[in-house]
Amino acid sequence: MPQVPEQRESMHGSWSSRLAFILAVTGSAVGLGNIWKFPYIAGENGGGAFVLAYLACIVIVGMPIMMSEIMLGRRGARNPATSMAILGREEGSSGAWTLIGVSGILGGVLILSYYSVIAGIALAYIIESFKGAFVDQDPTGIQKIYDDLTGDWTMLAFWHTLFIAFTVFVVGRGIKGGLEKAVQFMVPALLAIMLVLLAYAMTSGSFGAGLQFMFNPDFSKLTGASVLKAMGLAFFSLSAGMGALLAYGSYLPKETSIPKAAAAVVAADTCIALLAGMVIFPIVYANGLSPAAGEGLVFQTLPNAFGSMQAGVFMGTLFFVLLSFAAWTSAIALLEPAVAWLTEVSGWARGRAATLLGALIWVAGFGTVFSYNILSGEESQLFGMTIFENLDYLTSNIMLPVGGLFIAIFAGWVMRRSSSVDELGESPAYTLWRFSVRYIAPIAILFVIADATGIIGVLTG
Repeated sequence: MPQVPEQRESMHGSWSSRLAFILAVTGSAVGLGNIWKFPYIAGENGGGAFVLAYLACIVIVGMPIMMSEIMLGRRGARNPATSMAILGREEGSSGAWTLIGVSGILGGVLILSYYSVIAGIALAYIIESFKGAFVDQDPTGIQKIYDDLTGDWTMLAFWHTLFIAFTVFVVGRGIKGGLEKAVQFMVPALLAIMLVLLAYAMTSGSFGAGLQFMFNPDFSKLTGASVLKAMGLAFFSLSAGMGALLAYGSYLPKETSIPKAAAAVVAADTCIALLAGMVIFPIVYANGLSPAAGEGLVFQTLPNAFGSMQAGVFMGTLFFVLLSFAAWTSAIALLEPAVAWLTEVSGWARGRAATLLGALIWVAGFGTVFSYNILSGEESQLFGMTIFENLDYLTSNIMLPVGGLFIAIFAGWVMRRSSSVDELGESPAYTLWRFSVRYIAPIAILFVIADATGIIGVLTG
């Protein structure tokens, strides 16, 4: 079979530099998962031992899948669905592999429909913190602020609308005029805010306790379920399986080394997740709160801490700006694959495609908006879950891991070795990647799927 024609280039342009690509993929990977999800899951699973398991899973499972998606995106040089159809035929298989790309695009759209509502809450909390709403509040008062916001569907819809509008604006402006400019500002700003918050956490009086919790492993608290959670979090925190890396990879120039770029992204993403823990846990300990507060850690536990500490108004506002920036960079990556697909199949301008898709996602987002209030009762639930919970379960537990599994199968077993060497280069890193993507990553992802869907629980009965 012939190699991919050298002249095949993306129809949307390319990243202006390796740094622009690294910032874009880092922005995609760094989202609510790093700053909201990583700390509370680490808190629920014993801290240090979980962090070590997470780091191991990032390297062994997350990075090989990330490299595979970027490689397939660059080689296909089209939107995720078309790229996978092209590559399936070129590698002597079938155009039916397009279903991987279709699933990634659809998964990104569904995730953004509820992600924008959660991100909207973060935007609202910037205002709440700035006006001092958390000052001198007890946990009941903090809970009331949260309940008042989520219980009022009109306010929740307003912030959801604003966040979607921000996202559509950036994606509609294209690769260099929109995505690059946004991430070149937001990712460094995100890191700068994180360092300011870290400096403050170091003065909290409980910085040592926070570090002890995060980096002093107690392996007696590490269970098989904890390791599976670490594996799942490592996979999802790198934006694997949702089409974003396929799309961003399609804009990557041939001369850029995928292994080096992926290593830089993994390092940046992991550092930010660890920094988030180093910011959050000392503040939690300094205020006598629990690091195992679960999903309420960011929107309920931390506001309680910000409201009772010196400079809490400023630091709380800065924290929710950070959270909103992280959500925004990820949302851009969630929308981009669908926009790339629509512009290619319809010939529409990016602005028009982004606006139409944004409007559809905005409408779909009302399912999540209503899940917090008028459709939160048991009579409105399906399978015992709200619309939001069903969407989160479908995408996180089924669509994304299954997509990642088939990416690994295609890259490791369907794609010819000569093709992957052409993209990744022959090196010890390539040998390790190929072994992991053929054997370790698929088995690990199957365990994640089995755990998330309850199959392991049934088997172990």
